[in-house]
Amino acid sequence: MPTDDRDWVIEASAAVPGLRAAYHLVDPETGNGLSIAIFDDEEAAQAAGAAIRRRAEEIGWHDQPHPRFTSETFYQVLRGRP
Repeated sequence: MPTDDRDWVIEASAAVPGLRAAYHLVDPETGNGLSIAIFDDEEAAQAAGAAIRRRAEEIGWHDQPHPRFTSETFYQVLRGRP
């Protein structure tokens, strides 16, 4: 997980209705990271992705090289409690 400033990712998605929580986690010993976001439904997740892509364009994020995640996995919550 890169430790550069990526607060803008959470800020961009925070304005999307249906986002319940978003976290970026890092193992300080290995540098391995994990991002977790909880959405009401798939539509909210898609809207958050679009908001993040728009914000990246606005701030010129892709104008400079940055470390990128190596994999992405989506899960559906079967059981839980807020």
